Amino acid sequence: MRPIRRLVTGCDANGKSVFIADGPAPTVFDRGPGFTAVTELWETRTTPADNTDSEDLTRHESRLPPPKNGTVFRIVEYPPDSLRVETLRKSQEAETAAREGYVRDTTARHPGFHKTATIDYAIVLAGEIYALMEEGEVLLKAGDVLIQRGTNHAWSNRTETPAQVAFVLIDAKPI
Repeated sequence: MRPIRRLVTGCDANGKSVFIADGPAPTVFDRGPGFTAVTELWETRTTPADNTDSEDLTRHESRLPPPKNGTVFRIVEYPPDSLRVETLRKSQEAETAAREGYVRDTTARHPGFHKTATIDYAIVLAGEIYALMEEGEVLLKAGDVLIQRGTNHAWSNRTETPAQVAFVLIDAKPI
């Protein structure tokens, strides 16, 4: 995954708007071939968010859901299923899921099925990817948007090139 440039705004000592960060996003989780690569761009830990604090909260261990009452903004790069499906089946994802606060469905038709207590805004940036529900699936291409409302779902990249999806996850009541 190529580095993703991240700019962050804030205010200087005089209250004037300034750029407080401009460079590659510092937190990237890339476990190698066959796994998704995740770039954390920003995180909040309260609702409403506190814009008076410019601390970078993305520096933490890998986890899927945002903090309780918080949000997370990230970009995920999905490798082709020809690499990813077998990797998911062999990995310790079930244990990781329990630690990270989401539920994996190991009996589903795709090993990536999972759900979280979140509402997710997903925007396909590059490539194409299928959004799978327990009943049905839809092909999404660059520019398409999915509102994922805490349901059991998976992502399937049936091409041989990576797909990039931007996500905003917001803590929500479970279905």
